[in-house]
Amino acid sequence: MPSEKILEKKKQLVADLSTMLKESSIGVLVDYKGITVEQDTKLRKELREAGCNYKVIKNTLLSRAFADVGIEGLDESLTGTTALSVSPDDYVSGPKILTECAKKVESFTVKGGFIDGRVVSVDEIQALAKLPSKEVLIAQALGGLNSPIQGFANVLSGTIRGLVIALDQIAQKNETA
Repeated sequence: MPSEKILEKKKQLVADLSTMLKESSIGVLVDYKGITVEQDTKLRKELREAGCNYKVIKNTLLSRAFADVGIEGLDESLTGTTALSVSPDDYVSGPKILTECAKKVESFTVKGGFIDGRVVSVDEIQALAKLPSKEVLIAQALGGLNSPIQGFANVLSGTIRGLVIALDQIAQKNETA
């Protein structure tokens, strides 16, 4: 039986993990088996730059943390080597980076995840990974909003341009007459 000190340490780890899960909008579970130290370092750097938190966690601790926050249905994914990537506000970056890594490293696989406390499948994680980044989506939305305004401005400038040309022609006609 583990000592009280070790038990307290594990309880604190689960509590910290539960807090991290509560503050996260999205989480992705991966099997990191077969990844080299160099690839892992690069992966962690990319995730950190994207604002994601990435940790290797024991399956039993992760299972207890999921139970604490009410995320059910991921227990079958908690086998073998498991790492978790979470993000508080960016739904796309983590899945995109992890799926790209899974394409490059054959034994690195996405196991599943959650979005806003709801369990999602690997297919849903991969669908998220195919979305453009947050900045691109914002630019597309703003471009969509800007387009009608720009069209209206072009119509107005065309009307004014036509009026100026008509007035110029009248002025030239009056000069010659």
